[in-house]
Amino acid sequence: MVPRRLALKLILSLTVIVVIVQGVAGFINIKTEERQLLDSMILGADQLSKGITSATWKAMLADRRDDVYDVIQTIAMKQGINRIRMFNRDGRLMFSTRPEEKSQVDKQAEVCSPCHASLKPRTTIDVPYRARTFMGSDQRRKLAIVTPIYNEPSCSQAACHAHPAGLRVLGVLDVTLDLDPVDREVAAMKMRVLMVTGTQVVLISLLIGIFAHHFVTVPIRKLIEGTRAVSAMQLEKPIEIDASTELGELARSFNVMRERLMQAMAEINEFTQSLETKVEERTEQLKEAHQELMRADRLASLGQLAASVAHEINNPLSGVLNLSMLMQRIVRDDGIPPDRVPEFRKYLAQVVDETSRVGRIVSDLLAFSRRSKPQITQADLNAIVRTTLSLVSHKLAMGSIQVTLELAERLPAVRCDAAQIQQVVMNLLLNAAEAVHGEGGGRVSIATRAARDGSVVALDVADNGEGIPEEHLLKIFDPFFTTKAEGKGVGLGLAVAYGIVHAHGGDITVVSREGEGTKFMVTLPLAGGGPQDAGAQAGVLESTRTVS
Repeated sequence: MVPRRLALKLILSLTVIVVIVQGVAGFINIKTEERQLLDSMILGADQLSKGITSATWKAMLADRRDDVYDVIQTIAMKQGINRIRMFNRDGRLMFSTRPEEKSQVDKQAEVCSPCHASLKPRTTIDVPYRARTFMGSDQRRKLAIVTPIYNEPSCSQAACHAHPAGLRVLGVLDVTLDLDPVDREVAAMKMRVLMVTGTQVVLISLLIGIFAHHFVTVPIRKLIEGTRAVSAMQLEKPIEIDASTELGELARSFNVMRERLMQAMAEINEFTQSLETKVEERTEQLKEAHQELMRADRLASLGQLAASVAHEINNPLSGVLNLSMLMQRIVRDDGIPPDRVPEFRKYLAQVVDETSRVGRIVSDLLAFSRRSKPQITQADLNAIVRTTLSLVSHKLAMGSIQVTLELAERLPAVRCDAAQIQQVVMNLLLNAAEAVHGEGGGRVSIATRAARDGSVVALDVADNGEGIPEEHLLKIFDPFFTTKAEGKGVGLGLAVAYGIVHAHGGDITVVSREGEGTKFMVTLPLAGGGPQDAGAQAGVLESTRTVS
């Protein structure tokens, strides 16, 4: 499409140039021919005027005016002569082949203007200045020439002559000719020029079209095909333009570029193949290294877990062992001395507490490692919160902790394992209670809300405790990470809660500032979406409160 448009523009441009040049040349030719024809007519008119004066000279010398007028009238009847007039030096019409004309003419008229254009009348005027063209009353062009009638010596010396010898011009002879032959010739000439110009334009346009097709359209089409082949990475097809013009040089340069590109592509392919081979080898090496790291990490994690569990269990077991040894010393063959029964019971109660502590550690460890699939059912999150709160209300009351509930009305039902979600709520409430325990005016708030788009529900548990240091925020969900005092916990509560929430396709986040408190936010999807979906949807929740 591009070569065709380019060739068309080239043809149109050159054709317009040819039309302009031929038009200007034709116009100049017509004007030149017209001027030549007019000059020939003027020369003929001048010769005719001089012939009339010569033919009437003897009659005028003898003052036979009727003979003069008869001669003039006879000549005026010839084809092409429009009229003949004779004026004296004062502009008085002495004779006209048209009797109806007036006898006096203004010296400013066109017939008098050649001689009387200046204050002093001229007596000698060249032929071109004595001729004039004008449009007659019949709307046809006319040519008129004025010929002076001079006062010759033979006239001034004649006995009948009334003019003095010092008078140079006696009058003028005005001969008017029809320019119809000239106009017809000019019209025919214009038609010939128009036909010749049109024929030349058509032929030149055809030649330009053939030239443009052969030297422009075809090479450019080949260049376009070559560029398309290169864009399609078909580098084997060369561009064949046999020409010594700029397009041929462009084609040769393009072929050089194509060959170099083909070499570069071959080198790139070879390098890519080599790189892929190296990448595959390095990937295998990385996989092996990754597996080694995973094994090492599992062993390290297992060692850390074993060390943490051993440490946590070892403390209560050491206490049980020491208490058992004390109880063994108290017991005698005949039983327990009566005075030492209270002491024995005290030691026994401590054994029960320590063994219970070991049981709780083992229970938390089993809950963390069980990874059981939630039993999904329809559940009311507000009901789960109220049930859990009733279970820990006694402990909260003993710690003088004020609890605030902000449960959303008409909260959509959640598809979840109610027992596991209750465990999450329980862990968050107990963590909040421990964070404010022992501080006067401790407050814990629990809030539920739904997302504006109805995709998730959220649970917020906030306290006004001391908060969590910033360096610990990224570790609080790690197993066995705890900031509590020795014997207060093993750091599995939040890890268990995190696992349960993500198993439900939800998310759990924390916001905390030291000295201001901590806020845990749990989001659970209504339709069982994945963890990433729930985490993203948590951002559209409408906040109902802030951390106290």
